[in-house]
Amino acid sequence: MKILVLGTSGQVGTELMRAAWPPGTELVGLARPDVDMARPETVDAAVAAHAPDLVVNATAYTAVDKAESDRDAAFAVNRDGPARLAAACAARGVPLVHISTDYVFDGTKPAPYTEDDPVAPLGAYGASKEAGEAAVRAACPCHVILRTSWVYAAHGANFVKTMLRFGREREEMRVVADQHGAPTAASDIAAAIVAIAGRIAAAKDPGRDVPWGTYHFTGTGETTWHGFAERVFQRLEAATGRRPRLLAITTAEYPTPARRPANSRLDCARIRTAFGIEAPRWEDSLDRVLDELLSSPAS
Repeated sequence: MKILVLGTSGQVGTELMRAAWPPGTELVGLARPDVDMARPETVDAAVAAHAPDLVVNATAYTAVDKAESDRDAAFAVNRDGPARLAAACAARGVPLVHISTDYVFDGTKPAPYTEDDPVAPLGAYGASKEAGEAAVRAACPCHVILRTSWVYAAHGANFVKTMLRFGREREEMRVVADQHGAPTAASDIAAAIVAIAGRIAAAKDPGRDVPWGTYHFTGTGETTWHGFAERVFQRLEAATGRRPRLLAITTAEYPTPARRPANSRLDCARIRTAFGIEAPRWEDSLDRVLDELLSSPAS
C-alpha cells in the first residue's frame, strides 16, 4: 500500500513518518513547499505524481489567535486546500484521511461531544476547520475525518514544551483551570491512522467494507490546562528539582483574541466500535513524551 502523507513538518505528520507501519507499506511524505494547501496546484500535482492508494492530510493552519486577523489565510489552508485535495482523491478513487479539531464545537455542552452533535465554532480557526470537514465530505465519499484535541509531541511547538521551558525559567505560572479536555499525543494519533489504513488495505471492497465518516479520537480521560501543566511540572521536579508555583486562573483572567471552548471533551466510543481503536490514558502518553523530552539536553 502506497500512502501519501501531507504535512510532514507538523507534529502529527512527523509521527506518521516514524510510526510502525506494516511491512509492504510505501510511505511518501511531503511538506511545504512541495505541497502547500494555500497553492491548490501543488495539491493536484502531488496526488497525480505519486499515485497513492491512500492520502493522509496532516496539514493545517493552527495559529488559533492569529486566525482572527488572518481569516483568509486560515480558510485557504483549512478549507480550500482540503476541498481541492478531496476532489483530487475522489477523481482517482483514492481514500482520504483528514485531521480536524474539537474547535468545531462551542464548548457549551455539559457532556463530551459526539460526532452527531451540531457544530458551532467560536472563532475563525474553528470555522475554517469545520468548513474543511464539510468540503471533504462533499467531494470524497471514501473519507475518514479524525477530530482530536490538545495535541502535543516531543517536537514542534506545543503546550508541553512551553510548560517545560517556563518551568525552568519562572518561579510562578498561572494556567487556566476552567477549560476541560483530553491531551492527545501526536504519536497516538499516528498509531490510530496506521490502524485505519490497515483496515482500508484489508478491505476487499473499501467503498462498502470500510466504515467511512467522522470520528473522534483523543487521549483517554480528561483534565484541564491547569491539570495538564501540573502533570508536566511533577515530572520536571522529579527530573531537575525545579517546580514553579502553579496558580489556577479562569479563562476571563487570561483573555486571548480567539475564544476557546470551555468543554473540549470528545466522546470516542464510535471509533472504538467501528475500528477497535482506543487511545492510552492521557497521563501515560504524556509520561512517554516527557521521558523523551527530559532525556534530551536540547528540550
